[in-house]
Amino acid sequence: MQDIIIDEEFRRILPALDETAYNDLETSILVHGCLLPLVLWNGILIDGYHRFGILTKHDLPFSTISMEFGSRDEVKDWIIELQITRRNLTPMQLSYYRGYRYNLDKRIGGNRTGINQYSEVGGQNVTQAKSQSTASKLAEQYNVSSRTIKRDALLANAINKIGEASPEAKMDILSGKTRISRKQLKELTGDSEADITEIVTRIIDGTYENKRPGTGVPYDGNTNDKTDSEAMQPWEEKFAEMTDEFRQLLRTYAKSDDTASIQSALRQYIDMLEVLYRDIGEDG
Repeated sequence: MQDIIIDEEFRRILPALDETAYNDLETSILVHGCLLPLVLWNGILIDGYHRFGILTKHDLPFSTISMEFGSRDEVKDWIIELQITRRNLTPMQLSYYRGYRYNLDKRIGGNRTGINQYSEVGGQNVTQAKSQSTASKLAEQYNVSSRTIKRDALLANAINKIGEASPEAKMDILSGKTRISRKQLKELTGDSEADITEIVTRIIDGTYENKRPGTGVPYDGNTNDKTDSEAMQPWEEKFAEMTDEFRQLLRTYAKSDDTASIQSALRQYIDMLEVLYRDIGEDG
């Protein structure tokens, strides 16, 4: 068992596996061994924290590979990009990591070393996007608008600000244990340290509850705010919720081997929406 450095900042970038997923991973490793190598940067573990914990626990052998990066920001950018391809993220998590990558790429700017423009780890291909503006590059990669990426960046800043005060509170938000709206998170970027501390304390105590004004209904944390200042209409909120659920469902079943049937069902759904769209226009 070689010496491997555990970096808490890298380890906490993404949410921990839930108990079921962790147990499934442990069972797989015990039965089949560790099929993917652990990835190191200057001796620091940057991919495989859950696997490493299981391997160490059971004193099992493993292999490693080393990669080169010019800075910690480049490492974090790579970790996020790789993990997004592996996980079914919630809409809140996906927004956070898109925004996190935007902020990282803005900081890296033209200082990127150029190393790992194309890297392959355990069969997962990770490519650096071609030279474009940061927002445009990520918008194209994640099939959203540049404006969405910039709003995600505000959300990521707020969550990271909470994480600086309490990594546990940050994990509660990303896991969905604590429900907080996107708009409220973005507004936190201008709050004082005392205000952040108060919110963090309530999150840790389990007493934080953010409600939609005038409704008494808690935010689910996944609806998309229309803008930072405009309230969404009830039908817009419902559409946003349905869209988030549909995207999550599609990401889940898109991994099926029967992609032809999934594409056929999706095409029928698109055709149905086109008919509804035309009918609404005619009625208007």
